[in-house]
Amino acid sequence: MSEKGEAGTSKSISEWWRSYLGNREQDPEARALAARLRHATGVEALVEPAVHKLARSLELGQRDGDADRVIRLATVLAEVREHDQHRLAARLGAANAMSRLRFERLIRSGTDEIATAVRRGLPLVERRCNVAMLGVDLLFWNDSVRARWCFDYYGATPPQSLSSEENDA
Repeated sequence: MSEKGEAGTSKSISEWWRSYLGNREQDPEARALAARLRHATGVEALVEPAVHKLARSLELGQRDGDADRVIRLATVLAEVREHDQHRLAARLGAANAMSRLRFERLIRSGTDEIATAVRRGLPLVERRCNVAMLGVDLLFWNDSVRARWCFDYYGATPPQSLSSEENDA
């Protein structure tokens, strides 16, 4: 996890999404930013001042790969239309919104492919999920996040050891 910890990271992500993208139905600037980010390549996303505000709030930019992480995060969050309390994987598994085989492909995605896989899955759940948790998962996509997504998809409670591993990551 970052120096901010999961709680601080999820709060920063949630506040950024709410400020810059969450009100796109009434705010033409938010709608325009979301559209630009949805269609952006890496460099195109980095020309957006809002993306740099996100990076600063998450203390990204000091390590190799941070630019890719913030690009991945911003472009995927631009696809989310509505925040709710459910994690994305739980929503994908509910009523088989995403087939098991397609979910398996998503879980096998590396950091380079996860943004595309998630962006393709969001329309299946009406582009609704827990913004903060999705953001944290995208930033720290690793085996323990993948394992939790599997439990979420199948509606099962993850073992306590998995929860403590995530807090240590």
